[in-house]
Amino acid sequence: IAAGALALDGPAPRLPRAAVKLLPVIPNPGKILCVGHNYESHRKETGRAEVAHPSIFTRFADTLVAADDPVIRPAISGDLDYEAELAIVIGCGGRNIPEAEAMEHVAGFACFNDASVRDWQWHTRQFIPGKNFPGTAPFGPELVTPDEIADLRAVVVRSVLNGEVMQEAPVAHMIFPIPVIIAYVSQFTPLAPGDVIATGTPGGVGSKRTPPVWMKPGDEIEVRIDGVGSLVSRIVAEA
Repeated sequence: IAAGALALDGPAPRLPRAAVKLLPVIPNPGKILCVGHNYESHRKETGRAEVAHPSIFTRFADTLVAADDPVIRPAISGDLDYEAELAIVIGCGGRNIPEAEAMEHVAGFACFNDASVRDWQWHTRQFIPGKNFPGTAPFGPELVTPDEIADLRAVVVRSVLNGEVMQEAPVAHMIFPIPVIIAYVSQFTPLAPGDVIATGTPGGVGSKRTPPVWMKPGDEIEVRIDGVGSLVSRIVAEA
């Protein structure tokens, strides 16, 4: 990505899917930045006030898992929630990136599940602990380059739990669009090739349902995004 060499010079070898062990799309990003409450439906269900700037928190790289890997429900909590998100991967880094140029800095898009341990997220207003348990952030399976997406705003982000659609909203429903997010983030931290930004989740999370819906061992959770892919994960208990 840093070399700008995503395009192939010639045909690539083909391998059977069963013979390949995937990694997260970016296994070792320097930064994983996440946007909270960035769909109006999710902001409303959480009771959050309208704000003038994006809410940003961070994840650690060791929370990432690949499409072939399970999501680990920690032994310390049963409050494991799903969050389907469109992730962007930075291609060309920079600082103070103008909104009008922001999409030129995107290498591609991928499915992301910002699975959250809610009781630990809500210990304080700074909810980073609930977002950083190991093995709770599926990321993949593909990186889709921007030229593959004809109309990004029309792309629909969904989560499907055990065959039931739980979340569904188009990217157009983001409160802070992707160029705004990139411009804002790049003002306080330099972005580098391979950095990841998870752009927020639609309404319909398990914690805001009555009764709450928590993911449990044996469940199957899918993040399904038009034109980007399908990310399916099984939930397992922490050993």
